[in-house]
Amino acid sequence: MQTPSGHPVAPAPGARLVVLASGGGSNLAALLAAHEDPAYGARVVGVVSDRPGAGALDLAREAGVASVVVAPADFADRDAWNEGVAEAVAVFRPDWVVLAGFMRILAPSFLARFPARVINTHPALLPSFPGAHGVRDALAYGVRQTGCTVHVVDDGVDTGPIVAQTAVPVLDGDDESSLHERIKVAERALLVETVGRVARDGLVVEGRRTRIG
Repeated sequence: MQTPSGHPVAPAPGARLVVLASGGGSNLAALLAAHEDPAYGARVVGVVSDRPGAGALDLAREAGVASVVVAPADFADRDAWNEGVAEAVAVFRPDWVVLAGFMRILAPSFLARFPARVINTHPALLPSFPGAHGVRDALAYGVRQTGCTVHVVDDGVDTGPIVAQTAVPVLDGDDESSLHERIKVAERALLVETVGRVARDGLVVEGRRTRIG
């Protein structure tokens, strides 16, 4: 990674990961399985969710990982909620913040607290088909190849610098559900691999280009 001034930052041994999740936590489960291997180079130290009933919280509890709920309903407005999320994340002193099925947009004020250290996944080959319906939109467009992307989060919606991508073919007879299930499998593998590499070797962001190591 690099600081806002452009100077590379050396990777921290045993990087601390904080995972933000809204749903069942399949990506979190994959990261928790990976972090059991000391050679992975990173460990999930905290889970933050916007939903009290999120399955990801159960996974964290079972794994002995601290978790916290920061629900929008508990805050006066969106700005206050973003500050609450930032404070909750900061408690864990993360090296990297990983969005794993987190279904809310984080404000620039949050990203400023963790510059170039927030990573997200998207179920399409960005910059094509950004937004909440990437699988549906790709299928409707008639592409023969789609996939998934790991990217650094910036102020836009799925517009941050791309770190890694994997292609997934669109099969004859695919509907949104069947295609999405295959993308999820690829997405979990790509996220685990990419986060591990970034944690072990560091990430440099130069404009739109990224480099691991």
